[in-house]
Amino acid sequence: MRAHYDFLKMKGKKNSYTKYLKQSVTICVDRDIVSYFKGMGAEPGIPYQHLINLYLRDCAESHRKLKIQWASS
Repeated sequence: MRAHYDFLKMKGKKNSYTKYLKQSVTICVDRDIVSYFKGMGAEPGIPYQHLINLYLRDCAESHRKLKIQWASS
């Protein structure tokens, strides 16, 4: 390996994978929801975090809206 590399002479190329980068967030999810996704991922061996991400991606791509009807007081 060389002791010195001249990075100024290198031709840079934009990272084509930047659109696939993930952002770490902290959310509070009910225990039964986590158990549900863990159970779904156990048989095929898929991490539950990946399943939750896939579900949220599907909701976002299909522009699914949450339908809530509040009880009138």
